[in-house]
Amino acid sequence: MLVKVYGSAVFGVEATTITVEVNVDKGIAYHLVGLPDNAIKESSYRISAALKNNGYSLPGKKITINMAPADLRKEGSAYDLTLAMGILAASGQIKSDKLTEYIIMGELSLDGSLQPIKGALPIAIKAREEGFKGFLLPKQNAKEAAVVNDLDVYAIDNIKEVIDFFQGEKELTPLKIDTRKEFNNNLENPDLDFSDVKGQETIKRCMEIAASGGHNIILIGPPGSGKTMLAKRLPTILPPMSLIEALETTKIHSVVGKVKEQGLMNQRPFRSPHHTISDVALVGGGSYPQPGEISLSHNGVLFLDELPEFKRSALEVMRQPLEDREVTISRAKFTVTYPCSFMLVASMNPSPSGYFVDENNPSTSSPFEMQRYLSKISGPLLDRIDLHIEVQPVPFDKLSEDRRGENSKTIRERVTKAREIQTQRFSDNDKVHYNAQMSVKQIRKHCALSDASKTLLKTAMDSLNLSARAYDRILKLARTICDLASEENISPDHIAEAIQYRSLDREGWLG
Repeated sequence: MLVKVYGSAVFGVEATTITVEVNVDKGIAYHLVGLPDNAIKESSYRISAALKNNGYSLPGKKITINMAPADLRKEGSAYDLTLAMGILAASGQIKSDKLTEYIIMGELSLDGSLQPIKGALPIAIKAREEGFKGFLLPKQNAKEAAVVNDLDVYAIDNIKEVIDFFQGEKELTPLKIDTRKEFNNNLENPDLDFSDVKGQETIKRCMEIAASGGHNIILIGPPGSGKTMLAKRLPTILPPMSLIEALETTKIHSVVGKVKEQGLMNQRPFRSPHHTISDVALVGGGSYPQPGEISLSHNGVLFLDELPEFKRSALEVMRQPLEDREVTISRAKFTVTYPCSFMLVASMNPSPSGYFVDENNPSTSSPFEMQRYLSKISGPLLDRIDLHIEVQPVPFDKLSEDRRGENSKTIRERVTKAREIQTQRFSDNDKVHYNAQMSVKQIRKHCALSDASKTLLKTAMDSLNLSARAYDRILKLARTICDLASEENISPDHIAEAIQYRSLDREGWLG
């Protein structure tokens, strides 16, 4: 008897429906074809034990299973439940009339209980697109999949529940969640707030500008000056994610199995990988490509602490994704593209000793040693970072004062207002949402300069020997500063402030 059951495979952040054809015939054999990996080939042992422990069994006949399309490689143990239901239906142990109406996925334990799977959200989206009535999956992933409306999502604990459901012996209730209510829950993080930061008013201003325009930023300062503390609080002043951004972010985290019972992600991600990270882990890839840290930071912040300690090769492969805001990973048989629109926040010490040049302190590094240390970061990568900021240690009188600074909520209101101006400005372009994303053509259109501003910028370009990319960065920064002030035209003051945020371009900044 031939039966068809449906599962799904995830490539990149999109799902592809897999048709599992199960045929039971005379003889004794077990054939599994259609490019399954080892985890799927081993499924027969898990299925056999799970069925036996729930009152069923593998038929002692010739079982042939084809996973179509046969030219796509399938991997992972999430097809256990799909295969098990197909075998039961093809051998006549359960009814098969409703099987084709559902996507069925789940990893089986030997007692028949289900373990979580990866990619539940993109699978649910694809199931709805293709007109399936429902999606049966482990309860750990059900909340994540249930954000997709017009699709019945069933949270399953054990294979026996699925068997009874198709036999008509048990009714399952679809999981329903209010997506917007879920999205609006727990938007605040009370543990991190800018009011905790003492002093550093100039640096807070820089962080506000960076957040307002989505600009990349690098903080240069000695140990203990507050670089990491400031970076961790940056997400608290970013505008809240839109529902579309939340879905995009959740899809990426779903692919690597980092959502589970959380459901829809409603906070911007903050990723802080260790400097020993490999190129593949940072950017994504592998023999079966997975998203890297830059994609897991999509719509959020990627914090690289001690930037010169990262492998140069890892930093260099990040250059193109920083420009394109997506990373394409090509293999012999297929190509996947992951989005990676993130804010890069990097921090570093100014020298191997950790301190700026101080002629009165013999323990500090020499200017030559500092320059050699900074040269670990390539010029093209620094060009892609809009703000270069020196962070000085906070003096004791600032640390000891009781007065608290502005809280994150107040700063976020100004940032959100500036972002709204940019949203209106780029309303006719689906790919550009804030100033840091502007193309050269848009810079020329939206960053027109007066004669005085042009003269000031020309002087800076000549004296600092800035590149064309740095020129564009300054214009984008000036546009953001102008938006924060709710002004229409860029003034020389805005240009001057933007220029001073290019510390690593200035000769003599070390001293």
